[in-house]
Amino acid sequence: MSESAGVTELILMFKGAAARIREENQRLSELDCVAGDGDHGATMLRAVEQLERMADSGQTGARELLREAGWKVMGVDGGASSALFGTFFAGMADASGKGDTFDCRGLAEAFACGLAAVRRQTKAQPGDKTMMDALVPAVAALRESADAGSTIVDALRGAAEAALAGAGGTRNFAAKHGRAKYQGEKTIGHEDPGAVSVALVFDGFYRGLASRVKEVTPGRS
Repeated sequence: MSESAGVTELILMFKGAAARIREENQRLSELDCVAGDGDHGATMLRAVEQLERMADSGQTGARELLREAGWKVMGVDGGASSALFGTFFAGMADASGKGDTFDCRGLAEAFACGLAAVRRQTKAQPGDKTMMDALVPAVAALRESADAGSTIVDALRGAAEAALAGAGGTRNFAAKHGRAKYQGEKTIGHEDPGAVSVALVFDGFYRGLASRVKEVTPGRS
């Protein structure tokens, strides 16, 4: 099993995220049609394609890889979505510590740093029907697993499950931010596309790394 995550592991995670977004990008755009302009799936596809290209970046350190990935994603023309996802990846590079790899606690800290960077860019909170409804519980679950001594793969699985539950919960909320807020209660009953994207990305992180170290848990979507 993988007890540390360096450039090789991060690239596997990036590729897993890209695969999940590629599989579901049409659904993301359909969700975005409820209160947006219907291009969220295309934006996320362009964003994760940048992550895939990091395999050829030549970076030898995990933090450098994350920082460059963040800037590449921020450079995607996709409004707030690409900017916030890029901010998240770049923020992960601010985690403390030395060396070119993360253990589980270090990776949890990196994700927490990414979340902190996003929070500096948005006032959205869980319950506002945004990506934060999936991102906040995912990061919390990862930290909890790390504190409990879990392996990185198991911690990522828990984070993916928390993100999926958070994204599903957005059906119960009215949008309070972005263009969607003008639709208000009309958005109730529909998942937020940003939150679903976060869930897919975390599921891809888990699947990408698990594909090398063990089988993916049966029945996961």
